[in-house]
Amino acid sequence: MKKIQMVDLKSQYEKIKSTVDASIQEVLDTNTYINGPLVHQFQKNLEDYLGAKHVIPCANGTDALQIAMMGLDLKPGDEVITADFTFAATVEVIALLQLTPVLVDVDLHNMNIDIEAVKKAITPKTKAIVPVHLFGRAANMDAIMEIAAEHNLYVIEDNAQAIGADYVSKSGTKSKVGTIGHVAATSFFPSKNLGCYGDGGAIFTNDDKLAHIIRGIVNHGMYERYHHDVVGVNSRLDSIQAGVLNAKLPLLDEYNQARRLAASKYNAAFAGNAHIVTPDFDADENDHVFHQYVLRILDADRNALMQHLLDKGIPCAIYYPIPLHSQKAYVDSRYKEEQFPVTNQLVQEVIALPMHTELDDEQIKFITDSVLEFLNK
Repeated sequence: MKKIQMVDLKSQYEKIKSTVDASIQEVLDTNTYINGPLVHQFQKNLEDYLGAKHVIPCANGTDALQIAMMGLDLKPGDEVITADFTFAATVEVIALLQLTPVLVDVDLHNMNIDIEAVKKAITPKTKAIVPVHLFGRAANMDAIMEIAAEHNLYVIEDNAQAIGADYVSKSGTKSKVGTIGHVAATSFFPSKNLGCYGDGGAIFTNDDKLAHIIRGIVNHGMYERYHHDVVGVNSRLDSIQAGVLNAKLPLLDEYNQARRLAASKYNAAFAGNAHIVTPDFDADENDHVFHQYVLRILDADRNALMQHLLDKGIPCAIYYPIPLHSQKAYVDSRYKEEQFPVTNQLVQEVIALPMHTELDDEQIKFITDSVLEFLNK
């Protein structure tokens, strides 16, 4: 059996090696390292794929979130609501901009932001909501957009983990996740569903005015060289990474389908086990693209299971071991533990198994047999 990886980028690369290598060589031959033709080509290709009017590439996913908020001209002290159960980058940029993060609990079923908790958290100072499409599953954007419209709030989609996922609205309209809110941010970190070979990110919006502002922000506030019209940053996707992403983008749907197929096989193996709660999804739909495959472990020692798997050479991880409201950087007297019952439960139960495009049946069987061996003993 091939060695099991949490993410097998080497095997994925081998299948697209000629295309990737040719793109990198083109950059080396033309010396167009920054804002070169491949960056503009990728921007257009991703706009076409998403059905978004504007894609603005940038240096990484965290920058993308920060720049999206800068583009909305939020002011220090403005409140931004987001999920307590997610990676720190989501709240990090809120704090960096001297905005006030407002963390709320998540839904036990889908681990995305809890809609009722969002409603309760709104105050006169609230200016934006940041739903995170966690682990690749689309958040409830119908409800979020309704709340935003009622209270005149911006919606900033954190799409770092769900690029390529679909969202079907109550009206039946199908949209790509990241094109529904006022603006969205994504990451092209190597392990993402669409990942480059370094750092990279992008901002999406259908708002022409906002797109213009953001294009200046990513480039030192310049629209014309040496004319700084807005306060900006230096955050650009380099041409080599754009070349890698151009090679992968035509395969993104195939990659996501492979992830869903692997998740289906995991779910089938674990079906009926009283200690395991598997992700609930429809294999025929595309609303969950499985950036991570995350189980909940009930009435068993999750940490001991993790060690059991590691001892067998099976990589696994806990996303996320500490809620954001308990992180030293974000502790706040406004938060009470009773506000976060689901998050506090999830951090004790979740475990992520290997998930990538190259998982084969032999590997999945070894992984699932090893999990069941521990839980059934």
